[in-house]
Parts: sequence; C-alpha cells; structure tokens
Amino acid sequence: MKISNQHLEVIVNKVLKSWKDQNIVQFKVDEKKVYSRLVEALRTDYQKELDLEKEVNKMLDDLERSNSGQFQRFKMYPMLKQKLAKEKKVIL
Repeated sequence: MKISNQHLEVIVNKVLKSWKDQNIVQFKVDEKKVYSRLVEALRTDYQKELDLEKEVNKMLDDLERSNSGQFQRFKMYPMLKQKLAKEKKVIL
C-alpha cells in the first residue's frame, strides 16, 4: 500500500491529538518540533519497509526463475518478508 506524505501527516496529527486529549503526554519542547520529528520517524520507517519489499520481490523473482512451475509466490512472500524484517530489525 502506498502512503503519501499527506497520509503520514494525517496519521501523526491524529496520534498527537489522541495523546493530548487523553493527557498522555506533556511536551517539553515546541509541539511543532515533536510533530516534525514524528513525521520524519514515520517516513523513515515507511521507507525501510518499502526497501524491504523491493528486496523481497527481487529475491522472489530470482527464486521463480530458478524454480519455474513449482513456485508459489503468494505463499513465499509473507514468509520471506517476515524473515527479512526480523533479520534487518524492521518493524512491520
């Protein structure tokens, strides 16, 4: 699923609003700094997942070429993605 920068900002706004409404958090710095840091962290994690998916698809392409006819890509994709995510410490 593709997520745009606008979507990331909407997610961060909703999280911050929820935290403030429930008095879960008190900001020690300007809220705009917290907001921009959260957007950047979310963007970085999302990019890591996109890079991981590209790597998984490349590995599946290689496996499919070497095992044509016997290969079930839809079954291998989630297993390979989970394994690589664990190895690379990417949170899915």
